[in-house]
Amino acid sequence: MSNYFEEIITENLILAISINTEKARSEFIIAPILAEIRKMFNKKISLFSGIEFNVDKAKDLVGFCDFMISNSPEQFFLKAPVIAIVEAKNANIMNGLGQCAAEMVASKIFNETEGIVLQKIYGVITSGNIWKFLKLENNIVYIDVDDYVIKELPVIIGILCSMIEQKA
Repeated sequence: MSNYFEEIITENLILAISINTEKARSEFIIAPILAEIRKMFNKKISLFSGIEFNVDKAKDLVGFCDFMISNSPEQFFLKAPVIAIVEAKNANIMNGLGQCAAEMVASKIFNETEGIVLQKIYGVITSGNIWKFLKLENNIVYIDVDDYVIKELPVIIGILCSMIEQKA
């Protein structure tokens, strides 16, 4: 993580918090962090923002995801395996738990439909300033009891990287 990147996030954080909308937080904090992680992985992963993700209408697993990370370098269309979902929220992180969990289940189904079975699918709910991490394993959603604040950016990036590497 470069000093330049840290300066950008610091400046963007002030802007996003001042604007105080979910869109501003997504654009000025979350997207730059995820793009930096993609860069750290030499673009061997793909990152999607605001894409439609209709997996199973009967189970109501349809809609748009704020951000998705795939362990595929294909950037023009979503390709399995989807390994993480990042859900942006304006303030109340806990309000996003159900939505993020549903998107994780949809990701698992999407991957399996494509013939890829992952042991874990990850989820993140964030306001940009606060980050909460989830894990879907053996059809059980685990929620990290800790919240991580943006001042812990190296820790947040480390957790995100371990998700991509499937080590968490």
